[in-house]
Amino acid sequence: MLAGTLMGTVIEWYDFFIYALAANIVFDQLFFEPAGEQYSRIIALVTIGLSFLFRPLGAAVAGRLGDRFGRKPLLVITLIMMGVATTSMGLLPTYDQIGLWAPFLLLFLRILQGFSAGGEWGGAVLMSVEYAPVGKRGFFGAFPQIGVPTGMLLASAVLALMNWIAPGEAFLEWGWRVPFLLSIVLVIVGLFVRSSVEESPVFNEIAAQKAGPQEAAKVSVKPPKLFPKFGPIVFFGVLLVAGNGASGYMITGGYIQGVDTRPTMAGGLGYDAVGVQLAVLVAAAVWLISTLTSGWLSDNFGRRKIMTIGWFVQAAGIIPLFELIKNFGVTGVLIGTSLLAIGLGMTYGPQAVWYAELFPTSVRYSGVSIAYAFGAILGGAFAPTIAELLMNSYGTTWSIVIYLLVMAAVGLIGASVLKETKDIRIDYEFELSGQWEAWNSGARPLAACLATEEVNKNVRQ
Repeated sequence: MLAGTLMGTVIEWYDFFIYALAANIVFDQLFFEPAGEQYSRIIALVTIGLSFLFRPLGAAVAGRLGDRFGRKPLLVITLIMMGVATTSMGLLPTYDQIGLWAPFLLLFLRILQGFSAGGEWGGAVLMSVEYAPVGKRGFFGAFPQIGVPTGMLLASAVLALMNWIAPGEAFLEWGWRVPFLLSIVLVIVGLFVRSSVEESPVFNEIAAQKAGPQEAAKVSVKPPKLFPKFGPIVFFGVLLVAGNGASGYMITGGYIQGVDTRPTMAGGLGYDAVGVQLAVLVAAAVWLISTLTSGWLSDNFGRRKIMTIGWFVQAAGIIPLFELIKNFGVTGVLIGTSLLAIGLGMTYGPQAVWYAELFPTSVRYSGVSIAYAFGAILGGAFAPTIAELLMNSYGTTWSIVIYLLVMAAVGLIGASVLKETKDIRIDYEFELSGQWEAWNSGARPLAACLATEEVNKNVRQ
């Protein structure tokens, strides 16, 4: 089951990462060159964020369908859509070959990526958390989260290999296409793994409550509307993702790698592309370990406490980031991104389980997906573009540092306001009994709403 939830997010972030790197390195020349050197780069960076504008739509559609028909079918559909879009990018003709059709087709596929990604994360999170034993939800919930650094590991390794096999003009001509085409292999593996995963036991409980155990597998469940009742949870959940996203997308959005590897005459630092990709690969490994560890720690010390500490650790990594990169070459890239990755993991690891526990069962897929999608727009979607504009306006990386610190403070606000949920009941009976409402309103303490393994067993039967 954990492999099934991990595979989808790995593919999602592998696809995102190779697109972001290509947008920073080659898309300005291949698809947007008529806009001129400066504007073509900004337009290419804007396309990274474009897909995020369609994530809420994908989240709303997938969330509503996932709350109604189950988590598993949506996980399969979103995985196929993502794979088709990414593989097709590797086959696209360039502007020199088909003119304006090239950027328009690229943008269409990017939108399709965003729509599918909007529903992917929420379903993966719920499958992992709703299957988890009591006391281990944070650790289980960290598995879809490590899809980000794992996707980065794969993408960085493939890009480093292609930069070595096809350096310079060869990478511009054909080398960039190979990582996109390889996405189809990951999709096939992901579909094989996910086809063997059973439906979430919590959704099966809802279906059984609606129609009885005999017809549970055939029933669709009409969930309540999300925003009228659960809007405040969505809002502060958005802040969590926004705070983490701005710093995270300096790496996953390819901004740091783009600046590091572009020639000095084009405004970059001119570092060796293979060395930079390998440095980021190490940072991705650090991010993975930090994410998994913080998910486990949240099972012992609580979601809010670990994430609150994480924001301060993240800030400590933001401040020296660009100075290390500018002054110490590829070694500085390795040290700077690795230090940042520690804080990113601490604020990312407990995020999935906290989201899942905050929402009651009937709107959980919608709530988790939509909050995450809007948070990604506010925090990460245009972070590389904002960083580029800040550099063009002020001529110093300290302007980017201030921006990232402000976004970290936004995440800290979200973590300070949201309620602690460690080990709260997440079954449908808890919601039907009115206890979730009592807890949410403050009339019932968390200590009176904790799950037991006996409740979990009853749900799974």
